[in-house]
Amino acid sequence: MSITKNEELIGMKKASEAVACTLKEMRNYAKPGMTTKQLDNFGAKMLSDFGAKSAPYLTYGFPGWTCISLNNEFCHGIPSDNRILKEGDLINIDVSAELDGFWSDNGGSFVLGEDVNQHQKLIDASKQILLKAIFNIKGGVRISDIGLLIETEAKKLGYKVIKNLAGHGIGRGLHEEPSNITNYRDRYNLTRFKKNSVVAIETFITTTSTYAETLKDGWTMVGNKGGFMAQHEHTIVVTDGKPIVLTEMNEIWK
Repeated sequence: MSITKNEELIGMKKASEAVACTLKEMRNYAKPGMTTKQLDNFGAKMLSDFGAKSAPYLTYGFPGWTCISLNNEFCHGIPSDNRILKEGDLINIDVSAELDGFWSDNGGSFVLGEDVNQHQKLIDASKQILLKAIFNIKGGVRISDIGLLIETEAKKLGYKVIKNLAGHGIGRGLHEEPSNITNYRDRYNLTRFKKNSVVAIETFITTTSTYAETLKDGWTMVGNKGGFMAQHEHTIVVTDGKPIVLTEMNEIWK
């Protein structure tokens, strides 16, 4: 969507507060021995308290309120009573929701407890790259140039990017135009970021894989060559200068 009046910005800020606070508190709530379903139920309660509704459930009938992926799972992991969190797990939580007709999206990867499996370096790379990408976005910048920046920064740090997952426009629906804000330079994409538009910018930084494949459950995605992935995501408003990071209160950069 494009912000055309102050009421729309206020609506986006409220929806973004709901998803950002939920993501932050889910990260703080996660403990070894807990199931991913327990963690999801906690997130569902928080969204409900804000008056927000789960976007993946509303839009796609996703079998959970939030997406929770563990270790080799890259994204869209289904919360389950059978998945138990363990010390050192690489966890990705993606929280998106609708509130009063406005939609917002954010996500982040983190290590549960002590980093016994050495995932923190990958996570830090993803956060660092997202920060650099977002603050290079303004009206008129080519989407493909931000993709090039993300891939170049990943390569510098010894990582790869997933090429079939992407950021997207958002606001009046979960996925809007521009629909393909990739983590690499798509030379066929001549689209530019537009001032006042709302977009969800995501990093998909990996150790070995370059494509994500869907498992038999129809939702969970893993790497075509295995390995691990860190994802971080903010919903932003594009301006002529420094963007407005609507979901900044999720504190994924801290």
